[in-house]
Amino acid sequence: MVHASIIELMAPAGNFESLQAAIDNGADSVYFGVEQLNMRARASINFTLEDLAEIAERCKEKKIRTYLTLNTIVYDHDLSVIKTVLDTAKKADITAVIAMDQAVISYARQISMEVHISTQINITNIETVKFYALFADTMVLSRELSLRQIQNICSQIEKEEVKGPSGRLVEIEVFGHGALCMAVSGKCYLSLHSHNSSANRGACKQNCRKKYTVIDQDSGFEIELDNEYMMSPKDLCTLDFLDQVIDTGIKVLKIEGRGRAPEYVAKVIKTYREAIDAHAEGIYTQKKVSVWMEELEKVYNRGFWSGYYLGQKLGEWSTGSGSHATQKKLYVGKGEHYFPKPGIAQFKIEAFDIKIGDQLLITGPTTGVKELELTEMMVEDVVSEVASKGNSCTIPTGFKIRASDKLYKIVKE
Repeated sequence: MVHASIIELMAPAGNFESLQAAIDNGADSVYFGVEQLNMRARASINFTLEDLAEIAERCKEKKIRTYLTLNTIVYDHDLSVIKTVLDTAKKADITAVIAMDQAVISYARQISMEVHISTQINITNIETVKFYALFADTMVLSRELSLRQIQNICSQIEKEEVKGPSGRLVEIEVFGHGALCMAVSGKCYLSLHSHNSSANRGACKQNCRKKYTVIDQDSGFEIELDNEYMMSPKDLCTLDFLDQVIDTGIKVLKIEGRGRAPEYVAKVIKTYREAIDAHAEGIYTQKKVSVWMEELEKVYNRGFWSGYYLGQKLGEWSTGSGSHATQKKLYVGKGEHYFPKPGIAQFKIEAFDIKIGDQLLITGPTTGVKELELTEMMVEDVVSEVASKGNSCTIPTGFKIRASDKLYKIVKE
């Protein structure tokens, strides 16, 4: 649904669980890939062409815009596939395509489909904005710009009335949260050289996230580094200066994370939704920011930094591999049945025990992401404090669960 704030909050969706999580937690738009022609071809499950109609239908009900990512390098043998994908997306009434290759941009315009320019184009000035305004209504700026540079571009669009094909002023989009690449706006070739697996074709092997030792080849001296993960940036987080980001004049705030878990999407979108709305209502405060930051730290992250926006020293590197999340989920079991009148869900416990007082997480393609505290439970029709492996238990949820749903418990790291 469209909220009262002046900017659009865009959520990642790598699968139906994440899509529903985005819808339920306040996203204004979602972006997703199909098959292999997107920059997260290996990092997430990805949707199929057959899924596009359902994606559009679910989002249309809530007035949420839908963006298909076709932002990889395109070769001649891809052209017929590109046309098939775009034709299917147009027929399904997907809102727009996010593109970098002129073949994609050109064909999308040919079939009158809205185009958004991907960050891979590296737009860094107003003249480039004017050029792509011939084809696109929304543009993602290069990730390496400062807030001052972004504000200058946004103000010039207003001043010079730079309009896209729709006749509206061009809208500027920036990344607000999530993984950052050490390469310029994601254009990295390490994976291609080491594994013949191109990051620019959505097949990054994430060489940069590994631990390396640097040795001077002339002397054999091992160079001492403050941080062993010297190519792995911390995650971008703009929450604590979100007011400054919004005040630049951007229209879309994009959350990265199509390869991350649905509870990441739920938590991050919910948090940024609250922050954006607080700014719109004039109640955005640093006290609220502290609470929001604690929420963000609960889900996958590599530590946080401000990226290049504030013009601070470049390169804040992760202190280790994997996540710095303060919480993790443990698989417990799966859904069996839902009793609608009393609002009770039945689960089969397949792994860890659960007990009264546990924080539970339920995810599913239709359910999305739901959290609750376990306050009461029955095991084999008997009131119980604990459910163990092999048990069937019933839990009051108040929302429908399905046989495809998975049950987890949340524990502190």
